[in-house]
Parts: sequence; C-alpha cells; structure tokens
Amino acid sequence: MRLSERIRYVGVNDNQTELFERQWPLPYGVSYNSYLVVDEKVALIDTAAAQFADEFFANIKSEIGDRPIDYLIVNHMEPDHSALQAAVRREYPACQIVTNAKAVPMIEGYQGIIDNIKVIKEGESLSLGEVSLQFFMVPMVHWPETMVTWSTEENTLFSGDAFGSFKAAPADVIDSKSSTFADYQDEMTRYYASIVGKYGSPVQAALKKLNGLEIKRICSTHGPVWEQSISQVVALYDRLSRYDADRGVCLAYGSMYGNTERAALELAEAIKAKGIPCAVHNLTEEDYSFALRDVFKYDTVILGSPTYNNGIFPPVRQLMQGICDRMVKGRRFLAFGSFTWAAASVKLLNEMAAAAGFEILSEGITFRQGYSKSKFDAEAIASLL
Repeated sequence: MRLSERIRYVGVNDNQTELFERQWPLPYGVSYNSYLVVDEKVALIDTAAAQFADEFFANIKSEIGDRPIDYLIVNHMEPDHSALQAAVRREYPACQIVTNAKAVPMIEGYQGIIDNIKVIKEGESLSLGEVSLQFFMVPMVHWPETMVTWSTEENTLFSGDAFGSFKAAPADVIDSKSSTFADYQDEMTRYYASIVGKYGSPVQAALKKLNGLEIKRICSTHGPVWEQSISQVVALYDRLSRYDADRGVCLAYGSMYGNTERAALELAEAIKAKGIPCAVHNLTEEDYSFALRDVFKYDTVILGSPTYNNGIFPPVRQLMQGICDRMVKGRRFLAFGSFTWAAASVKLLNEMAAAAGFEILSEGITFRQGYSKSKFDAEAIASLL
C-alpha cells in the first residue's frame, strides 16, 4: 500500500488478540504498523508481532519484490514491533540494523543479534539516495530507548508508539472521511492513558523537540496514518501529557451486593441533571482502562467502593492505584461507599487522592449496610460539583 511514491505501508491488523500486553481489552482490534522507504536504498522501519510473520513478509514482497532491504530502522524495542527482527535478518542477511545505543542491548536480549548494527546519535542522518532519514531521541515515550525517524523530503514523521491508538487501522490506512480522528479519539485516549500516561513530562519534552518540523504525515506504529488530522492528534497528546481535562466527571464504582451500585447510579443521575457530563463505569464488569481513559478526559473523579477486608474493594483499588501510578494531576476527588461493621474504604481512597495532590471535595460519604435515599443524598452530593 503506497502512502507516497517512496513510502509504503507493510503493517498488519490484529483482530485476534483479546488483550494487548495481556491486560488491555481490544474490542476493535489493533494494528502493528511498519513502513518501507524505497529509494536507491530500501529502509524498513519497525516490524510487527511474531504471529503475523507470513502476512508481514508477503506485504513487503508485494511492494519491493526481490529487492533487498538495506536497513532496518529500530525506533522502539517493545516486542509487538521488534519480534521479527531476527526473521528480517534471515530473509535479508545483509540488512544493517540502525538504532541508538540504548536499544543495542535490548536487541541482543530479545533477538540475539549482535552484529551489523549501526549506532546513531541525536540528529544524525542516513541517506537512502534522494531521501534521507534523521533520528531524534524521545526517551521514556514510553521506553528509554525510544526514538523517532524523520524524513524532510517526505515531511513524514515515523513516530513509534507516539500518536498511536488502539483499534485496527482503517482499510485505506490513512485517516479520511471514512475513518476520521473522531472515530479514533476515544481509543487513542485509552491507549495513551493505559500505556503512556505516566510519562507526561517526557511527552512534553518530545513535543517541544519536534515542534519545528513541518509535519504532513505521522506514521505511528498503531492505528491510522495521520494526514488529515495532524493538528488534532498533536493537540490531544499535548493536552493529555499536561493532564489538562474537560469539565465533567468520571464516576467509577465496584459493588458486591448492589448497595454501592445503587448509590452510584443515583449520583450519576443527579450529576447529569445539573448538566455536567458524567461517564459511569462498573469496575466489576468492565476493564479499568475505560475508566482510566475518562480520568484523563474529565476534571473530576468520583469513586464508589464498599469496605472490603478493612480496605478498598479490589477493583476500585486497582483503578485508584492506576491513577496514582500515572501521576495524574489537577483533579477534583470525591469518594463514597457502603460498609457493614467498619467504614474504611472512603478514608483510604481520600488518603490516596490527597497524596496525589487532588482537591478533596468532601470527607466522603459512607453509609451503613443497605442503601436508602435517606442515607445517601445524591442531590446534595452533586451540589458539591
């Protein structure tokens, strides 16, 4: 598939895997994007997941036939992109790997390759003929060896996982009227929140470094190739990495016997009645990455948890720990929940939120045993927002 005369897409869609990194659900699949730059020399930029080797190499052959691959550019060593490096070497024995010093021991550790590796430095260029590739280090976006590859002649940024998204790439790969930014925004945000979210400061540093480039095409390793939506994609990454958020509420809860759930649903209705956007997540039925996405989207987090073993109900604790691990900033927070003989969950959630620097809207609302409106005044709670 040609993105331009020189740039070819040879990636694959994965609609088989249920959990990305064995933890994040993929209801719409995912893509492993790889690219060829075809000039006097041929460069392959990143590879794909191991189970797609046959399709991957068939895509390459369909673009360049029996031509050799001269260079394999390694932007990122996570195995969903690097698994086929040794296979590329077997198919193209003279292919030289081009990467940075931090990736070299990872290549040996994962692939057993120690020879014919060209180590490049910040800003260094590699000529393919009429087209050159330039390399910029973006450490901790989201691994320490991560770099991006830039082609001035093509105004194209090969961005690794940056600007990536869950959800399989569209049939024509490029964002278009049939697959717009809006179609991918939620899954792009969930991908960022789940995987990149901790690294806001490195993402900001990377955005500043790349700010002067006249980018007309972003070739990420997941999701569409961005051409029509570049300004929106970059703006979303800037917003997410600054932990900026819209007015609204992420209300997530766990419930054992339905009492905390009834309180959560009453509260959600009261919030919506005030005209405030409110996304509701039942953490006992839904993976917490969907709630985490909305923590990055909205400025207020409300968590409901019964007390369990004198602590926080485990699904709620997992989300709260995930929020803290990603060092989310600038959120308002409120906790509520039921208990039978000892109230602890709300206090512990407030402690975690305070340690994260959140604005605590109240000491929280706990109610003993069964739910009733007299125990839990949803309208009064909503008025705190």
